[in-house]
Amino acid sequence: MINDIDALDIRLLVLDIDGTIAGQSNDVREPVKRAIRSAQAKGVQVAIATGRMYCSALRFYHEVASTLPLLAYQGAWIQDPATQQIYQHLPVSRTTAEALLDYFESDALRSLLSVHFYINDQLYVREVTPETKIYAERANIQPMPVGDLRKTLDSEPTKVLALSDDTAIIEQMLGSLRKQYTPAELYLTKSVATFFEATNPAANKGTAVRYLAEEMLGLSAQNVMTIGDNFNDVEMLEYAGLGVAMGNAPAQVQAIANWVAPDVEEDGAAAAIEAFVL
Repeated sequence: MINDIDALDIRLLVLDIDGTIAGQSNDVREPVKRAIRSAQAKGVQVAIATGRMYCSALRFYHEVASTLPLLAYQGAWIQDPATQQIYQHLPVSRTTAEALLDYFESDALRSLLSVHFYINDQLYVREVTPETKIYAERANIQPMPVGDLRKTLDSEPTKVLALSDDTAIIEQMLGSLRKQYTPAELYLTKSVATFFEATNPAANKGTAVRYLAEEMLGLSAQNVMTIGDNFNDVEMLEYAGLGVAMGNAPAQVQAIANWVAPDVEEDGAAAAIEAFVL
């Protein structure tokens, strides 16, 4: 828990998108935008940290008027939209991507999963499944069906994602692959209950926020407030001087936060900003 709120000097606010500043409507609501603008008026810089593709996150980046590099793909891709400069790109190795594909295409799993490979900020899929279609509509992107995903592996994927409507399958895969890969080999997480995600072991939102705060802005963890709602936010909630979980976050995520905000549909991010920044 927070020992001394007064000791915190929040100068960087890092926001997740889905389930944090954007709910069912897939838009940032006015009270949240207003709170963010008020924080910026007080000199607090605002950044986006998301599991989304860079191209899919840009709309939200502009909506919150961020001027900092954007942390996309769980922090595996850090790019400044103003200059287009890529500060960091940590892809999954070809051999690992191929091994994951073998696992996903086993007889037991193949028909149950939609597998996504993200390469050069494009989404490649075996085929466009109903799940992929829903995902692509929300992300406002065009998936590229290629049949055999091995064909894409002349480049290394930034992220590998497997979708299933059956959350038990996602849990089972997470458990099974965490036995096969140590955290030093692969970063495995869920961004929502139906999304299994794999990135480079050095890539997670915590290391990305640390890089932005300390390397780029010369700040310390005590100057950072992060707001998130899911397991892929845990590392950035732990890193920040003030980590806020949304009311809609799973109980395990809420347990590691310093404060729990109201639900995303109740503009919880605005409540958190009002409580600790304004």
